[in-house]
Amino acid sequence: MDFTIKTMAEYAAEGKMPEVLFFVGCMGSFDDRAKKVTKSLCKILHKVGVEFAVLGQEESCNGDPAKRAGNEFIFQMMAHTNIEIMNGYGVKKIVTACPHCFNIIKNEYPGLGGNYEVLHHTQFLRKLMEEGRLKIEGGTFKGKKIIFHDPCYLGRGNGEYEAPRQLLQKLDAELVEMKRCKSNGLCCGAGGAQMFKEPEKGNKDINVERTEEALGESPNIIATGCPFCNTMMTDGVKHFNNTEVSVKDIAELLAEADDL
Repeated sequence: MDFTIKTMAEYAAEGKMPEVLFFVGCMGSFDDRAKKVTKSLCKILHKVGVEFAVLGQEESCNGDPAKRAGNEFIFQMMAHTNIEIMNGYGVKKIVTACPHCFNIIKNEYPGLGGNYEVLHHTQFLRKLMEEGRLKIEGGTFKGKKIIFHDPCYLGRGNGEYEAPRQLLQKLDAELVEMKRCKSNGLCCGAGGAQMFKEPEKGNKDINVERTEEALGESPNIIATGCPFCNTMMTDGVKHFNNTEVSVKDIAELLAEADDL
């Protein structure tokens, strides 16, 4: 990237406040695949002139994996650390590319003193599109078939089904749906801290089941809005030795459409 992303500390030192805090999350910070999504989103925000900041080294894990695994003490410790830092900077608005971060900061942090307007990146990008700040050129994907997998914490957890689809519809591709979609969607298999353990013995791994359903619609691209879903669906595609289908986050598709 040919630009520098400022931290909240740097903005505070200048006596300024950015439009939004980008809460990157653990996957977006450390996972090599998810880092590409982070970069794509940053490129889009920079191009359309959004003033945004990150916490940088002051950002801790949101605490979701600890809470879902049953360790409320660790969750509250992590949450309080983040809340103290964000409140100290006077943060009001947060965008994140991870539905796990989105869900927990939006729904669990208020009870611990962290009250913010929290947006999933697809919601924020749709807002920028509606305001005329983000213009999506879709020619790159003309003739392609894209299928969208609903992340649990975005869809069934928080009732957001339209934002990702409205963005995808601007790409001039054919948008198709799986039989189990929206409120009847199926988990990718990583939710509830399952990402960090081997699955229990059964007939079929959940991500294989979900990817099989997606591949059954013969897409060129499986679109996701979650770094965990991205990993699980990518592993699913590899399981079927499929080299024709790619798994991409919506931010990556929009950045690709704009040649960023």
